[in-house]
Amino acid sequence: MKKRPLASLLGTTALALCLGFVVFADDSTTAKASPSGRAFVGAHLIPVTGDPIENGVLLVRDGKILAVGEAGEVAVPADFETIDAAGKVIMPGLICTHSHVGQVSGGDSSAPIQPEVRVIDSINVRDASFERARAGGLTTLNIMPGSGHLLSGQTLYVKTRNGGSIEDLAIRNEDGSVAGGIKMANGTNSIRKAPFPGTRAKSAALVREQFVKAQAYREKLEKAKDDPSKAPERDLAMESLVEVLDGKRVVHHHTHRHDDILTVLRLKQEFGFRLVLHHVSEAWKVADEIAKANVPCSLILLDSPGGKLEAVDIAWKNGAELEKVGVLTSFHTDDPINDSRWFLRSAAFAVRGGMSRSAALYGMTMAGAKMLDIEEQTGSLAAGKDADFIILSGDPLSVYTRVEQTWVEGEKVFDLSDPEDAIYANGGLGAGTARFTNMCCFDVPTLRR
Repeated sequence: MKKRPLASLLGTTALALCLGFVVFADDSTTAKASPSGRAFVGAHLIPVTGDPIENGVLLVRDGKILAVGEAGEVAVPADFETIDAAGKVIMPGLICTHSHVGQVSGGDSSAPIQPEVRVIDSINVRDASFERARAGGLTTLNIMPGSGHLLSGQTLYVKTRNGGSIEDLAIRNEDGSVAGGIKMANGTNSIRKAPFPGTRAKSAALVREQFVKAQAYREKLEKAKDDPSKAPERDLAMESLVEVLDGKRVVHHHTHRHDDILTVLRLKQEFGFRLVLHHVSEAWKVADEIAKANVPCSLILLDSPGGKLEAVDIAWKNGAELEKVGVLTSFHTDDPINDSRWFLRSAAFAVRGGMSRSAALYGMTMAGAKMLDIEEQTGSLAAGKDADFIILSGDPLSVYTRVEQTWVEGEKVFDLSDPEDAIYANGGLGAGTARFTNMCCFDVPTLRR
């Protein structure tokens, strides 16, 4: 959320009275006219969908990218603010297709399949995890419930805008509804005591059972179009699954082992839902099968093999093997499994494992945008798209590179040079604190959110 000094929160006069002195307004102060746009000049631009531009110009106006090109080819309007970005790298904002920021929670222990649960009802946008995401250069997130269920709820796509409520951050569909998919999982996470499944086979059986019910529910709705009296009683869970069957919601599926991956592909074939495979630690073992099913993958490369038996065969070559067979591949943090601030390193590890540089950069940006159905709005530096971009100190795949600024829809939401932002990027006293102690422990007396 936008940071405001204490004076702006309380009002200058009110603050003065609280502190025991009087402040008189300076009538001679006049506000400067706001520029009609901004021009970032001199940076090395990485458009992602085009060739890099060594000495580039990025024009931004009204939250959109106006133009992208080489210096001398793109004219800077006279009323634009010019920002010298020489020596920096500018690339599209990063897209994390699988995150748990904002203290999100989904289904409870009452049932293994809970499609009626909406994570929008459980996200705290004032949580410090959003600040860390901005510090990591993340401009778009798919916020998901956990993987302890076969289906734990509806996910939510958000921009990391400054905002005081989840409605301020939520991405909207054309009809005004909030955009999101649905979270599913298999493997050991969802295997436990009844009513949860006790085996992998029972897990798949329970999923099939619910989708068969959803098919029947959809048929009843179709038959009742001309006669509303024949409509079935409203069922929120079935409504959500019908959206999945109709392709309105993408299934984001947690899965690790090669046999579990194939089970998900089998279910997709049976019921025809749209699918993104997440984690896929053993994707390299069944890359051809994934490619044949034309299913994209969102990789985690910094998972801990010792932390989960299913991830024991995780390999940095996952991205390279999927690239070879033409699978659309993105990356994710699974924050807090991996901190959002280290998202760039996922692509770097993938390149170390044999993935091409271009595919890795695409994987952090456009690939994720496609998986979330927002590729027309974001994911690359192109005229007409949202002005979501980051300014880096150096090459995005270098461990020494820092995210210096993060911009969402033309608004700067993170600045490493700002001490209040830097504390979330660097850690230390106050890092992760939702509310700075007022006039006590910090140099700048500031209330955050």
